[in-house]
Amino acid sequence: MSLIKCFFGVFLFLPLFSFSQTCPTTLNFTFPRLQDEVNQDLCQYKGKVVLVVNTASYCGFTSQYEGLEKTYAKYAPKGLVILGFPSNDFGSQEPGSNKEIAEFCKNTYDVKFPMFAKSGVKGPNANPLFKLLAEKTKTTPQWNFYKYLLDQDGKVVTAFSSLTSPESKTITSQIEKLLAKNK
Repeated sequence: MSLIKCFFGVFLFLPLFSFSQTCPTTLNFTFPRLQDEVNQDLCQYKGKVVLVVNTASYCGFTSQYEGLEKTYAKYAPKGLVILGFPSNDFGSQEPGSNKEIAEFCKNTYDVKFPMFAKSGVKGPNANPLFKLLAEKTKTTPQWNFYKYLLDQDGKVVTAFSSLTSPESKTITSQIEKLLAKNK
């Protein structure tokens, strides 16, 4: 009888445990989506390889949207997600509203990877994800299109400068290596 009570007690308290506890610290954030500012929980990307990038519409590196989209199209079916965070932190190269940025991304580069509302990515006004990424890597974005790569467990693997193209072997070989861990 006491075994039955114990068994029943475990099931009684299971709902009290939050499944969000299994969310990696690096993804345990909620941000408004760029297109409609509806909050999105980044925990939905746990178990995926994640490339986080700060973006801008009027930058010499803006054409990297094309490479990011190609990389996303190639590797998303295998478990990659790219998360874009527009920022006006560098040279005021992202002055528009979220709606204007979303239209630019869609109309100019047909961006399909998840994009989030404009936010700070460096200094005291950095959003909490970029603060954490800077803490973990000991490096902050030096310019637009700085990239951080996270493994399936949410561990920060490395950071890439703006000069590193998303389609470069430097980035794609790291992505492929991480994705191979799922096989």
